[in-house]
Amino acid sequence: MAVTIETPAGADALTEFILFHDEVYASRSARWPAIVPFQLPILLGESPFAEDRTLRPFVARSGGRLVARVLAAIDRRYQRHWNERLGHLLMFEALPGTRAAVCALMDAACEWLAAEGAVDARAGMGLLEFPFVVDDFETLPPAFVRQNPAYYQALLKDAGFETEKGLVDYRIAVRPELIARWESALTAARRGGFEIVPLKDVPAARQVPLFTSLFNEAFRGHWGWTPTTEAESRVLLDALAPAGMLETSLIAFRDGEPMGVLWVTPDTSFLARLAPGRMLRAEERVNFLGIGVREAARGRGLSLGMAAHAYLELARRGYRHVSYTIVLDDNWPSRRTAEKLGAAVCANYLVYRRRFRR
Repeated sequence: MAVTIETPAGADALTEFILFHDEVYASRSARWPAIVPFQLPILLGESPFAEDRTLRPFVARSGGRLVARVLAAIDRRYQRHWNERLGHLLMFEALPGTRAAVCALMDAACEWLAAEGAVDARAGMGLLEFPFVVDDFETLPPAFVRQNPAYYQALLKDAGFETEKGLVDYRIAVRPELIARWESALTAARRGGFEIVPLKDVPAARQVPLFTSLFNEAFRGHWGWTPTTEAESRVLLDALAPAGMLETSLIAFRDGEPMGVLWVTPDTSFLARLAPGRMLRAEERVNFLGIGVREAARGRGLSLGMAAHAYLELARRGYRHVSYTIVLDDNWPSRRTAEKLGAAVCANYLVYRRRFRR
């Protein structure tokens, strides 16, 4: 059946683009749904996440049916930060058996990126994007983390992509000996002169500026990072505050100077879509975590102390598992922190790159 490539425009067509995610994952017994109220303003250019970015959605249809999608992006903030003319391919989803459609879709998206000045394209990292899982396809991952089907790896390789970077996800089974370990780590951080403050207790006018600046400084050399804006952080905090993010996230100070930030969103699995009779396991009811420490405070136990603070609070609430979430394969300082906290690898992920000259 003939494949056609289209560029959707307007709220109705872009809503169809977003909701295609739910069609791909409809057979999953537990899945995260598409979030139209959050994603549609980005595609319409009405969200802070669209600022300084040129976005172009593409869909592939076979016999009139939507069978694959991707969002091509020129992210000028990323390009300035890394001095690299890289394009991004985001929100990729496809039905099974769509090799020809995906090849045509990616060809069209990459042609557009090249016309906009990009020299290569990355898939699996970028604007609100997480990498592709390669092993655990059934466990409900932490919120925001990708839950793609196994066949995506072959579709991407057939479409001209190569593996660019590996990442791992960490999870921890809460145990009495770890509670004691976390209490010790928190005490050590405080003895080291750090004051660890829940984000809700930071003056409201400082929450967004501190959250943004600390993450940008801590991650400025982190592979794939794109600097964020205060407007973007405000959208995230406003969206996640009802889930308890301000109570579990932290800012760390030393002598009044901000030194570290911890983003923890408590378990939001109540938002997941479940098949009849499917019950979530304890390891699927976990938090999301992101951690950043300024260079001047590294190697002093602050990451351990902040994560321990959050885990102790989650354990107090009855969590049986907690997540350290995704870490680059070669980020050994962070991986060692995860291991000291009692974490073990629970899933592996990949980022892909398509070279325009190969």
